Formats: sequence, C-alpha cells, structure tokens
Amino acid sequence: MIRVDGVELMSTRRHHSEDRLAELTCARLRDTPGARVLIGGLGLGFTLKSALQLLPDDATVVVVEIVADVIEWNRKYSPSGAALDDPRVELVHDDVANVLRANAGAFDAIILDVDNGAEALTNASNARLYHASGIQLARKALRTDGRIAYWSASEDRKFERMLHGAGLTVEVVRVRAHATSGGFYTLFIARID
Repeated sequence: MIRVDGVELMSTRRHHSEDRLAELTCARLRDTPGARVLIGGLGLGFTLKSALQLLPDDATVVVVEIVADVIEWNRKYSPSGAALDDPRVELVHDDVANVLRANAGAFDAIILDVDNGAEALTNASNARLYHASGIQLARKALRTDGRIAYWSASEDRKFERMLHGAGLTVEVVRVRAHATSGGFYTLFIARID
C-alpha cells in the first residue's frame, strides 16, 4: 500500500480501477500493429500489467514515473514487477509532461494516473496535467483516433467540461476499487471528436 499523509493512494488488494483503466484504453488496440501506449504513473504496476495482457506483441508501452523510489519498489517487491521486464516496455524516470512534450503525435493511447486526479495530492505540479494546457499537451501527443484516459479518486464535472472544451468526446466510468467492494473511482476516457 502507498499512502500520503494517511490517505491510501493504491493497494495490492484494491486495483480493479487500474485494471479497468487499462482495459478501457487498450482493448481496442489489440489488433493495431505497432501500437504505442504511454502510461503516466507506474504506481504498483497493475495498469501496466493489464495493458500488456491486451496489447499485441509488437506494441510499445512507455511507462513514465517521476519518483525513483516507486520504480525501485516495483523492481524489488511488486507482484506486477515482472511487467517491467517485458520487452515491449520502455521505462522512463521523468515527469510525464516532459515526455508528452517531446512526443507529438506518437501515441495511440495515453493513460494518466499520476495523482489523485485533478486535486493533486502527492505533487502540486501534477495538477497542471488536469488543466487546459495539460490536456492540450496530452492531446498533441496522440495519433489520429487516439484516446486519453485519466484516473481520478472522485467525480469532477469541471475537469470533464475542460476535456469537452479541448474538443474531446468524454466517457465517464465509475469503477470500484475492488471488483466487488470498496469505494468508487472515476475514469475519464477521452477521444478526439
């Protein structure tokens, strides 16, 4: 479990929402040759593990994590740690905004789970990804017909309106933390109109 100021961010017992985030974003890429996916935020590795189960053998998954300790923990302890050794994975220790900025038109899908959502909890600079300029940055990194998926601890109508304002069609999905119990989280699945 990872906690910040006593608030649970993620757990090895409750990762259903991370699994669903990958499924809703990557399932459509199953038959896409050379699919490229960016995952912003390694967390405990469950989103990555789920994405790899869905993507073709020639896919590339760029995983961006800003916190070195999270990378090290995954390598040593995570039940999903072996996913980092998959030849389709490129692990980048950096701020996801830097990677988005450097990769215009590079990704079929972008999955952002870098914090608690638009209300940044772990790092105040993460909030910029949920503002209009951050949404545009992610949008510019998409290929034609690409999708951007955001994980959030709560519903956020303001953020949803910003996604629409960026010219994106948005599906809002409420998902439990565990498949059968626990609180609900919100997934925003956005695509270019």
